[in-house]
Amino acid sequence: MTPEAKVKKKVAARLKTLGAYYFYPVTGGYGKSGVPDIIGCYEGKFFGIECKAGRNKPTPLQEKNLSDIKANDGISLVINEDNIDDVLVYIGGKHHDPRQLELDFGDSPALKLNDARLWASRRSLIQLERTRNRGKQK
Repeated sequence: MTPEAKVKKKVAARLKTLGAYYFYPVTGGYGKSGVPDIIGCYEGKFFGIECKAGRNKPTPLQEKNLSDIKANDGISLVINEDNIDDVLVYIGGKHHDPRQLELDFGDSPALKLNDARLWASRRSLIQLERTRNRGKQK
């Protein structure tokens, strides 16, 4: 399997997680050149994903097609091994952002601001639920 094929496979796995409709267009001499590697739709939003391995960049024609998709209010992404989770972020939205729940247990004891807000909201919901349960027990 080529390095680019590995990227495509990982992107497809993320799209399956979302339940997105997608396909790999095959031009075969009859289609349009420069079409992104993966075309699809998720929650009414059209997307085109160009998969690259390593430091490879899209060709000018691929860039033009991605720009055309974006100009028509679609989502256009260039994905490689380093940004595969961007598929979940930009296509799936903030609710599917895998980075949203990361906690920093490294040298710094501080949580990231978004994580701190998430935990504060969760704590508030737990406290509210406990208060409601206490009222039911009386």
